[in-house]
Amino acid sequence: MESVIRPALVYVFVLVLLRLTGKRTLAQITTFDFVLLLIISEATQQALIGEDNSMINCAIVVATLIGLNVLMSLLKQRWRWFDRLLDDIPLVIVRDGKPLKDRMDKARVDEDDVLDAAREAHGLERMDQIRHAILERDGEISIIPRR
Repeated sequence: MESVIRPALVYVFVLVLLRLTGKRTLAQITTFDFVLLLIISEATQQALIGEDNSMINCAIVVATLIGLNVLMSLLKQRWRWFDRLLDDIPLVIVRDGKPLKDRMDKARVDEDDVLDAAREAHGLERMDQIRHAILERDGEISIIPRR
């Protein structure tokens, strides 16, 4: 039973931590973020496995993690509030070329991030060329240009 409870607790703990870090953390992973992710995975390995390094225990842990992932996706499908709790909602961060600073600060997005997305998607160079910028649920920034 310990082989099911330990990974379930680690899964929920890491899920909560990643959710608290915000959408942008996972959308644009930097070298620093990648190194941090590797360290986190190494740190959680012992908590997942415990003292039992057998193949059976490994199979139980992996099955538990996959099962929890499937369960989370089913719960998100079933209850909209649960989906919003885990993945949040899209957030308008620029309206009519004007950055909405309070929203951008809360999401830890700056004007350079918006302009990067605008250049990549539409070749736009200035904020006044953007009608709306939307921080999507997955952390990407969608740009709707002015006509």
